Amino acid sequence: MSSGIYPDFLHRRFSRLLFRHSPWRAPLSINPTSSLAPGQLPAPNTTYYTSTYEYVLTTSITHLMPPPTPKYFQLAMSPAAPPPSSTPKPKRTPLLRLELRDLSQPGAQSFLSSLSAPTALEEAVAGVLSYLYRGLPRHCIPPTRSVTLVLRSMPGVAYTAGKDLDDDHKEIHFSTDYIAGVPESRRRAEMLGVIRHEMVHCWQWNALGTAPGGLIEGIADWVRLRSGLVPPHWKQESDGDWDAGYQHTGYFLEYLEKRFGEGSVRRVNEALREQKYEEESFWEDLFSEKVGKLWEDYGESFGKEKLEEKKQKS
Repeated sequence: MSSGIYPDFLHRRFSRLLFRHSPWRAPLSINPTSSLAPGQLPAPNTTYYTSTYEYVLTTSITHLMPPPTPKYFQLAMSPAAPPPSSTPKPKRTPLLRLELRDLSQPGAQSFLSSLSAPTALEEAVAGVLSYLYRGLPRHCIPPTRSVTLVLRSMPGVAYTAGKDLDDDHKEIHFSTDYIAGVPESRRRAEMLGVIRHEMVHCWQWNALGTAPGGLIEGIADWVRLRSGLVPPHWKQESDGDWDAGYQHTGYFLEYLEKRFGEGSVRRVNEALREQKYEEESFWEDLFSEKVGKLWEDYGESFGKEKLEEKKQKS
C-alpha cells in the first residue's frame, strides 16, 4: 500500500518499531510525525531520520475505529551523550537496535516512557567496557558487531544469545511481562540493572565455552553491583558454593577486587579469553590461592563485617 491520505476513521496501529543506531548518518531535525497531515499514514516500510537515529515504521490497517494518538512517536529519543574519553573502544562501533514485538504491552509502553533507548544502550556498553577492559589493548575486546534489545512477552526476566549464523551479533530478550510487574517506583532502575547485566554477556569471555555458568553470571552481576544498580532483593551471603552465580558470586568477586586491588575481576575475565578453564590452575595463577581457600577467606571476612555491624548497632 502506498502512502496517501486515508479517512480519519481508520484505526492506525504501528505494529513494529525498530531502532537502529546509525552514527554515519548526517544529523537531521525531522520529527517522524510532524510532516504527516491529519488522517495521513506513513508509507509501509518508510524510513524517517531524526538526529542520528533511524526509525523504520511498518504500518498496517487493522479495523475501523477513530484513530488513537500515536504518542510513542511523538516522544523524541535524545541522542546519548558521548562516553568519557577513558572508556575503552572496540575495533568496530557496535550497531545498537531496539525491537518491540507488541507496542500494546504495558511493559513496552513503560519502557518507552521511562527510558531513552539510545542513552540506556550506549551507557550500558560504555559501562561494561570500562569495568572489563579499561587499560587493556583493543584486541582484548570481543568483536561484537551489533546488539539488539528485543522487548517481548515471555516467561522469566531476560536472556542473551548470539545469532545462529554469526555469534558476533547479539540479542538481549527482555520480558515486558516482567517489566510491568515491577513496582513503578523502582521500575526504571530495575530495567537499567537488567540491561546492564545482560550487556555484560554481549562482551565477556567464557574460556572457549568451558567457564562455569556461575562465574559467567557472577561477573555480570558484579558489573551491575559496581554500576550502582543493586536491587533491594539482593543479599550478600557466604554459605553454599562460590559459583552459585548471580549476586552470590558477584559479591565474592567484589571481595577479590577489594582484597587484591582494582582490576582483579578484569584479570579474571581476561584469563577466560584464550584458554579453557581449569579450576585449580586458573585461580592459583591469578591470586596464588585455590578458589576454595579464597571462598573460605571471604566467608571469614564477611562474618567479621557482620559482627562489626551488630556491635555498632548495639
